[in-house]
Amino acid sequence: MTRGPELRIVVFRGDGIGKEVIDATIAVLEATARRVGGYALSYDHQLAGAEHYRHTGTDVTDQAFEAARDGDAILLGAIGLPSIRYPDGTEISPHLRMREEFGLYAGVRPVKAYPNAPRRLVDERAQEIDLVILRESTEGLFHTHGRGEVINDSEARETLLITRETSQKLFDFAFRLAERRKARGGKGMVTCVDKANVFRAFAFFRKIFDECATHHGSIEAGHNYVDAQALDLIRRPWDFDVLVTENMFGDILSDLAGGLVGGMGMASCAEIGDHHALFQPAHGSAPDIAGQGIANPLAAILSGALMLDHLGDKHGIDQLATAGALLEKAVHAQGAGFCRWSLLVPTIQPRRSKPS
Repeated sequence: MTRGPELRIVVFRGDGIGKEVIDATIAVLEATARRVGGYALSYDHQLAGAEHYRHTGTDVTDQAFEAARDGDAILLGAIGLPSIRYPDGTEISPHLRMREEFGLYAGVRPVKAYPNAPRRLVDERAQEIDLVILRESTEGLFHTHGRGEVINDSEARETLLITRETSQKLFDFAFRLAERRKARGGKGMVTCVDKANVFRAFAFFRKIFDECATHHGSIEAGHNYVDAQALDLIRRPWDFDVLVTENMFGDILSDLAGGLVGGMGMASCAEIGDHHALFQPAHGSAPDIAGQGIANPLAAILSGALMLDHLGDKHGIDQLATAGALLEKAVHAQGAGFCRWSLLVPTIQPRRSKPS
């Protein structure tokens, strides 16, 4: 196999089960690279998170932060421990600063039914669930992170922000994603999820969406209020393709949707900007089960598949896109009920030639 170009992945294993799921992901990524060939990945391990904060007083060093800025991609475990918090009472979250400073506006949360994964819906159509929740990840209500105020211990205020520039980029990303999915057999739909009937900011959000939709005539554009969308994710999730949302709405709906297809142990995540991208499982650090070897690493492994696909598209390296598809196919073929990641490795190891 030709080694090909080498891409540098900056790795933050994080806290709790983050270490376990990232170690499993790297093992599977390496097996995939050996199988496909034509590229190589190097791993630059850096420290960040609640444990790091407890020992050093900083959640991530400037050196590690700049290493993340300079890498080809960031691979992140789970960060945060409930018992360790900033002085203002919030949990340790250096990755939120990465989102903002690196402009990672497109939070991609796939929601797909895999074989053998627990399903909460008894309807047979639940096996057809295959949608993406696209969460704007730099603005919305999360814009106020670190900026909120408590006044005289009698009231608290946080501020929501929606800008035209970021919203346009988000919606264009959503329609391009739907176009790619349609080319692979998807529905070719984008639904704007908002609360435009009550809030001026969301009416503005919807207005920009409708403007962007006119430039993507091959994709069906629709709307849903967030409360109705939450109901529809229970009633008929198989009817949706790409849902595009404000930050907080996407945070909530993506967890709800994850519960329909096996729980957060299956919830992968990509956070993509114009120049940087971060990939992580959407679940937390689960300190209560850390170190027991029972954490499901498939959310992290599927995030690794998203990383390969993104890098292949960004750098024009077909082997990376092939590797991402192979890895996702291996998870599907093995069945999501297999939490033992080592079962995936024989599936994607290089084929051995027959003895001569």
